Amino acid sequence: MIEPAHQRLSIAAQCRLLSISRSSYYYAPVPESEETLALMRVIDAAFLDMPWYGSRQMVRHLRRGGYDVGRRRVRRLMGKMGLSPIYQRPRTSDPHPQHRIYPYLLRKLEIVRPNHVWCADVTYIPMRRGFLYLVAVMDWATRKVLAWRLSNTMDAGFCVAALEEALARFGRPEIFNTDQGSQFTSLAFTSVLRDAEVRISMDGRGRWMDNVFIERDRFGAAHWPCSLDHLLQHAATALGSSGANPGRGLWTDRCFRSWGACPP
Repeated sequence: MIEPAHQRLSIAAQCRLLSISRSSYYYAPVPESEETLALMRVIDAAFLDMPWYGSRQMVRHLRRGGYDVGRRRVRRLMGKMGLSPIYQRPRTSDPHPQHRIYPYLLRKLEIVRPNHVWCADVTYIPMRRGFLYLVAVMDWATRKVLAWRLSNTMDAGFCVAALEEALARFGRPEIFNTDQGSQFTSLAFTSVLRDAEVRISMDGRGRWMDNVFIERDRFGAAHWPCSLDHLLQHAATALGSSGANPGRGLWTDRCFRSWGACPP
């Protein structure tokens, strides 16, 4: 009923005559120009290769390619395409309100021998078309990764599988320490530890320093710029060289200390 091109009546006057609010009238959406659509295709292709790029990094990438764009425009277009960068999020440690939280047992405890204390944590691994979750079980004293699993869901199953493999290969520790993530506080996970007569320890709320060794390497692992195939090939190679010696983990000490870099 509104005629935007009316010769005598403005849109506001037409709205008053029709007894409707001016704010309830909207112009017909204007489609994106061919130039903007071409830019969106470039952004989509770049994000496919580098899904950790936010608007700032994407702007720098486009400018290197000769596109004169600003952050506001890139941020709007990425939002319109639903592109959200993959980065380290705290969602891997969300507690479950109905799960039991165990006390922290490592305060002032000297840990100097293998199989005294194990720890575990979950992180993100960026992939070409999304991300995967990685859980690692580590011996606190030797800093060796005893078992690991990848999953595309955050259920407790892949954490339990990694724990059971570590127990089967290397025996049992005296204490097992984790954060308060729902995977680690679940009955499926804690029952395996209780059946093995392992004392359960959990970090305090927000106390990432309580699990500092695996937390430090977890942050590095989340930014591996390598493919899943590369990761699995490297892990399989290290597994073949480590054997069943409890003093040797799935990855060598050199690789574990440099977890923030993609393996050669």
